[in-house]
Amino acid sequence: MKLNVKVYSDGAQLADMKAVAAKGLVEGFTTNPSLMKAAGITDYLAFAKEAVATFPDQSISFEVFGNTPERMLAEAKVLAGLGKHVAVKVPIIRASGDDNTAVITALSDAGVQVNVTAITTLHEVKLAVDALNPKTGGIVSVFAGRIADTGVDPMPMMKQSAALCHAKANVELLWASTRESINVVQADETGCDIITVPPKILNKLDKFGKDAFQVSVDTVKTFDQDIAELGFTIPVEA
Repeated sequence: MKLNVKVYSDGAQLADMKAVAAKGLVEGFTTNPSLMKAAGITDYLAFAKEAVATFPDQSISFEVFGNTPERMLAEAKVLAGLGKHVAVKVPIIRASGDDNTAVITALSDAGVQVNVTAITTLHEVKLAVDALNPKTGGIVSVFAGRIADTGVDPMPMMKQSAALCHAKANVELLWASTRESINVVQADETGCDIITVPPKILNKLDKFGKDAFQVSVDTVKTFDQDIAELGFTIPVEA
């Protein structure tokens, strides 16, 4: 299946990142504080430096941890200094609900590639696009999966987001919080430039184009194998 959308790996396990890179499945990488917590990362900068050294020529996004504009700006400069392909993730808003557009603009005007993250509304998309300097460019990450978690179809918003992002030079739209492999196709259909995908879903992409009947056969084979390994039987009367 030929797709235009770029696929990035989403996670904080360096072994997983190396594995998907070796398979040629991805063009870049993203991570976030929650993924780092899940991966048991205890030294953020050590992990980030090793990741950049491992993938020096691929886009890789690291997020600021600070929750004040001053702290975010200071941390962003440290992260941006790790490598020329590093994008600094800055949430569109803080926990207070205040937006981070001043921070994003200051970084973008200074030549820092910003990945504006945690976006779930069109208003936030507009704020992000307006804050990015077209000469520097940047990434607008819309959390389509989290939108879908609320029972809302994210497809219409993603199409509108693509139009907003592509109205400014060098601004890319990223489909974030991927939940299943079909999201890769949906991201492509809606005009997203990038989709970030966890390794467990990346490993399913080789099923694209597989015959549906064969999927059914393989499913029953798996059932039979699991039944045999369990050793279960259902007693029946002779």
